[in-house]
Amino acid sequence: MQTALAEFIRDTPEGREADAILRKCVHCGFCTATCPTYLLLGDENDGPRGRIYLVKQALEGQEITDKTRLHLDRCLTCRACETTCPSGVQYGRLLDIGRKLVEEKTVRPPWERVKRRALAAVLPRRSLFAPLLKLARLARPFLPLKLAGKVPAATPAAGAWPAPRHARKMLALAGCVQSSLAPDINAAAARVLDRIGISLVEAKVAGCCGALRFHIGYQEEGLADMRALIDAWWPHLESGAEAIVMTASGCGAVVKEYAHLLQHDPAYAAKAEKIAAMTRDICEVIEAEFGRVEPILARRERVRLAFHPPCTLQHGQNIKGVTERLLAKAGFELTPVPDAHLCCGSAGTYSLLQPELSEKLKRNKLSALGSGRPELIATANIGCQAHLQSGAEMPVKHWIVAFEERLI
Repeated sequence: MQTALAEFIRDTPEGREADAILRKCVHCGFCTATCPTYLLLGDENDGPRGRIYLVKQALEGQEITDKTRLHLDRCLTCRACETTCPSGVQYGRLLDIGRKLVEEKTVRPPWERVKRRALAAVLPRRSLFAPLLKLARLARPFLPLKLAGKVPAATPAAGAWPAPRHARKMLALAGCVQSSLAPDINAAAARVLDRIGISLVEAKVAGCCGALRFHIGYQEEGLADMRALIDAWWPHLESGAEAIVMTASGCGAVVKEYAHLLQHDPAYAAKAEKIAAMTRDICEVIEAEFGRVEPILARRERVRLAFHPPCTLQHGQNIKGVTERLLAKAGFELTPVPDAHLCCGSAGTYSLLQPELSEKLKRNKLSALGSGRPELIATANIGCQAHLQSGAEMPVKHWIVAFEERLI
């Protein structure tokens, strides 16, 4: 793709990166076949190729309109197009650059600004989100049906968290909403790792990974969240933690990209590179340690399970098939899921900002997951779990919670 970037961005780090990405695109259109929004809407501008042209036009100095912003907003950032692309176009990075420019050059309607600001203020802060969730549960019977469906009726019990007694230690991220919606996830991971001689600990002052604010138009605030998390983790790494374990694949996908996101920050670039290199999804840790796990797996009756691999796991982190193999070894019968590469529609705050598209994607995903008649749905990201559970007729769990139930 030929480019002629405008002078205001041509010689900036973002401009040079965008130019390199754009020049890789060969207009083939393979990406449209795996784009959830293109498949739903059939509009070229709601597919990766069309959005690439919209970003290209913006970077070349053409007028940026509300229509440009609309089509970029509709993107789930699922990155299925990156998995499909034969040319290695890093669409997600180009989209980040394009969205930042669009936010700077356009003005959102007042209600939209208020809604985004509220999400950016509340969701990354557990001290705000937890009490608001309790209030929402009290009000649930009086809320409109669609809104009530987004409020889980109860929080699963976490159970005991083992004391840090092993020489081997790993760090876990409590996350923004996960500790309030599903505290059983990290606790289950801690118990599984404890059984094989690894202590999992949470840094008490650790906050948001930065993904939430970064991806809804507050990139500088998102980067500040990333720096704060690095500061919270750093003493633990210096005292011997050997890895950072992610039980939310959405957070994992972003933390693994810290080296890129903070590469131009002289105070944090080196630390960010080390953090990214040390980050592992929980499935990677369990797979690496499976020789220790296998002896404590029970030989129970097989349970039919449909696994939904989050986009942040299969496309963002390029981890495919690992969790499925672990679940099969644990005695689950994995049912076939058509179009497993497609997004469920959760996508961070997407279900709140684009509810109609999100709801259609959720219905399609639940239909696919249920087609093999499973007894249980499992996934690897709290956003997907909460989103699917709001419409599912069967339990939806994080896979590590289901996996722990298969231990002796």
